[in-house]
Amino acid sequence: VGEIRLPVHSLNTLVVGSGAAARNAALQLLRRGVEDIAIITDKWNAGTSFNAGSDKQTYYKLALTGNPDSAGELARDLWAGRCMHGDIALCEAQGSAEAFFNLVELGVPFPHDRFGGFLGYRTDNDGRGRATSAGPLTSKLMCECLGEELRRRKLRIFDGYQVVALLTRPAGEGDMKSPASVCGVVAIDKGGLNDDDFGLVIFNARNVVLATGGPGGLYRDSVYPQSQRGSTGMALRAGAVAQNLTESQFGMASVAFRWNLSGSYQQVIPRYLSTEPDGSDEREFLNLHFPDMKTLASAIFRKGYEWPFDCQKVSGFGSSLVDLLVHGERESGRRVFLDFTSNPQGGEGLEPFSLDCLDDEAKDYLQRSGALRESPIQRLAALNQPSITLFRDHGIDLAKDRLEIAVCAQHNNGGLGADLWWQSNLRNLFPIGEVCGTHGVRRPGGAALNAGQVGGFRAAQFIAAHCGEA
Repeated sequence: VGEIRLPVHSLNTLVVGSGAAARNAALQLLRRGVEDIAIITDKWNAGTSFNAGSDKQTYYKLALTGNPDSAGELARDLWAGRCMHGDIALCEAQGSAEAFFNLVELGVPFPHDRFGGFLGYRTDNDGRGRATSAGPLTSKLMCECLGEELRRRKLRIFDGYQVVALLTRPAGEGDMKSPASVCGVVAIDKGGLNDDDFGLVIFNARNVVLATGGPGGLYRDSVYPQSQRGSTGMALRAGAVAQNLTESQFGMASVAFRWNLSGSYQQVIPRYLSTEPDGSDEREFLNLHFPDMKTLASAIFRKGYEWPFDCQKVSGFGSSLVDLLVHGERESGRRVFLDFTSNPQGGEGLEPFSLDCLDDEAKDYLQRSGALRESPIQRLAALNQPSITLFRDHGIDLAKDRLEIAVCAQHNNGGLGADLWWQSNLRNLFPIGEVCGTHGVRRPGGAALNAGQVGGFRAAQFIAAHCGEA
């Protein structure tokens, strides 16, 4: 076999991935004078940040209006969800306002009142109303605004490259006390697979920021975009330490068009039903497991802001009992659907649904939203018309079509370990975003978006101060 010569690119920092976390890390490096950098990505605009969302995709941050809030209180709430280090929680809390206003300045249209206040609402595992949203495509808007700024700054981008290995230096090399460190990556240029070098490319880098998202390819039932595979295993193979890898987050999602069914999709109280694979033997299977329609309707409504499955919300006819029952139906070989065209029908000892059977929380919410209407689709149109339009744009008319669903993997709350500067045990490797296991278990909805942005700030600050050399 003859010698094969491979192209080599040398950089101070290589950012692997092109989602919201990756783009912000690159921007913060440029702003701090670290200009010898590049992004490498399998496909620009193909990851989870650009292709995922929900009824109103949430961004969780310090409360900026209303009741007084503090970084200390936010840090305690993040830490209280378990499997979250206190110093990381404090960094995410302290950096949340800076990261949020950076996005505002770049043009992400978060809603505000005429006095300039950015109002908040309650999300899952949140008792303070710290959440905000720019609509069902919040993370896509973040990517677009960050990407436009990177384009304006003429950032170098290697698009169409699959990173397949991290290059490392062993511990003690050059300095007997130095730990193992990353010094670059091996990638495949997918446009050069038929070349003599098989498209292999070497990137020699002082630092690697790894922002490749979660391990979406692991799961059968998944709401991750099909393009999202993740690279956690690549980092583990190189010697990076992981934490909380078992802690994946699951929630109800549609399966034909992959989309989270949180928020208003549940708060309008759609009808749940299951069938045999051929569509026969239609059943409202939830009825057997709830004592009355009021309890069932309340559980479905609360599923809106208690969307992720949580074992602590199963007993007492809690909202997560719905997830278990949906999962059980599918495991028995049946298909499960949401029907927005009609209310729950009752049966098996339960009376049919009526607006009079709503509890005070649900009735007040729908009334204040102008959505106290007769059918789920009417309530959804009044509460959140874009949520209907989004499915129609993907060939599903919720006013006519039943929506097939499953309990799907949505986010990995574990991942690679990192310190308070988002640096791995492998020196000069900075995992940020979902690949970094800093999220805790019962995290507030939208906290991961904040974590990815703050992680980019922290990694850029450290690299600029300590690792900026060639």
